[in-house]
Amino acid sequence: MQIPLRTSSTAEAYIENREWRDAGLPNCPLHPSGGCSFARHGTYARVAPQGLRIARWYCPDGHRTFSLLPDFLAAKLPGLLASIEDSIAVASSSKSMEAAADAVRGPDVSLPGAIRWLRRRVRAVRAALDAVKRVVQELPIGTDATNSARQIDCDQGQVLLRLRSSLSPQILNLIPPPLGFQSSRYAKGPRDAANTTWGLTEDPPLTTVG
Repeated sequence: MQIPLRTSSTAEAYIENREWRDAGLPNCPLHPSGGCSFARHGTYARVAPQGLRIARWYCPDGHRTFSLLPDFLAAKLPGLLASIEDSIAVASSSKSMEAAADAVRGPDVSLPGAIRWLRRRVRAVRAALDAVKRVVQELPIGTDATNSARQIDCDQGQVLLRLRSSLSPQILNLIPPPLGFQSSRYAKGPRDAANTTWGLTEDPPLTTVG
C-alpha cells in the first residue's frame, strides 16, 4: 500500500540527501492503536529517477507492506509526475498521437512502442483527473480556472504535483495512478472513450512515418 510522503524537496534533493532514511511512519495504518509488531522494512529502488529509494514498513498481522511515496513521484509508473505532465502537454499540442510519441520518445524507440507508451500515460492521467472531479467537492487553487466548470488544465503546469500535495491520503486512495493510489482491482468504469482534445482516438491503426 502506498502512502504519500509530504515533501517540498525536489527529486534531486531527495536523492542527494537520501531523505528516505528520515522518512517516518509512526503508526500502523491497519492498527493505529498498536500491538501488531509494525516495523520498518527497509527500502526499495525506483527504476527512475536513478538512485531514488522508497522507505517501507511491514505489518505482520495484516500481511501488508506500506511505502512512503514522495509527492513528486508518479504512482505505478516510472518517473516523476512532472515528466508525465510534460508528455501530456506534448500530446495535447501535437497534430497527431504519432507526432507526439515521436517527439517525446525520440529515435531510439519504435513508433508503435512510443505510441503505446504515450497513450497509456494520456489515458491514465485523464482517468485520474476525471476521478478527482467526481470525488473532490472543491478543486485546489491553481488547478481550476473556473471552479464551477470543474475544469483541470494540465497546460497550467505542475497540476499533478499540486493535486498530489493537496489531496488527503483518503482521497488519493480513490484516485487511480499515476496521481493517486487506487488499486486496479477497485477501479470502476469502462475504458476511456475517445478524447480528441488530448490526441486520443479509440485504438486507431498504427501508422508509419516515412
